Amino acid sequence: MTPPAVSRLYVVRAGALTTVQDAGRPGWAHLGVGRAGALDAPAARLANRLVGNPPDAAVLETTLTGCAVRPDRPVMAVVGGAGCRVTVDGRPVAWGAPVRVPPGAVLEAGAAVNGLRGYLAFAGGLVPEPVLGSRSADLLSGLGPAPLSEGDALPLGDPAGCGPQPPGDPDPVPWPGTPTELVLPVHPGPRQDWFTEAALRTLLTAAYRVSPHSNRIGLRTEGPALERSRTGELPSEGMVLGAVQVPPDGRPVVFLNDHPTTGGYPVVGVVPERALAAAAQAVPGIPLRFVRA
Repeated sequence: MTPPAVSRLYVVRAGALTTVQDAGRPGWAHLGVGRAGALDAPAARLANRLVGNPPDAAVLETTLTGCAVRPDRPVMAVVGGAGCRVTVDGRPVAWGAPVRVPPGAVLEAGAAVNGLRGYLAFAGGLVPEPVLGSRSADLLSGLGPAPLSEGDALPLGDPAGCGPQPPGDPDPVPWPGTPTELVLPVHPGPRQDWFTEAALRTLLTAAYRVSPHSNRIGLRTEGPALERSRTGELPSEGMVLGAVQVPPDGRPVVFLNDHPTTGGYPVVGVVPERALAAAAQAVPGIPLRFVRA
């Protein structure tokens, strides 16, 4: 018996950094494997819901410049997250709502006009081979599918297993706004005593900005350095999502989904996971404040 043909999504334009992401692979830190997964998890879940997928189905996560893809079968798709112009074969279609993409047509998510990371969900989800239970790309470890390149082909799942598909003209869904200022609540960290009292006040009162050197591993900051109360080296210890680590230059770094599982710089605080979706959409240069959680 001939196995059924696998439907595929072909990459026409990869964009600056486009990766496959799902809910990630939590629970493997004891083996040195990070979490990965969509940085703006609420946006990925909403995009999946709008095409009738389970919330943890794999999607495409774009960075700033969007991407363009071509399915070889008709598919319902949603482009959400960062706001952008969306077209099918050059014709404008709705952003943030399901659209039907004919076989061979090019779905393009343009450059972000607000926010930073976009999410493209397809009915049936993307189904590359999972690694440790997840299809997410982890940029630090290299696990999961590689970042997209032009000409890549990604397998599409069967939408029949995802329940009823949404109508072509659903009621508008309110997408979260993108931040013009990033305000991150922070709990005291395990190495708070490595910093002076003045440094701790600075952390909670100073004006920072999001650094252009930020990535999926960590959100870097520009602003006043935090002064240590002690010198010397800290033995490497476990790191969690949202840890605010302070490297030798004194500027806080907020660890995001692709962060290392251990680190040797002191952690002055921890940002709760619920606050990190906004960090995923924070463009370089916007104001950033830390406040007491």
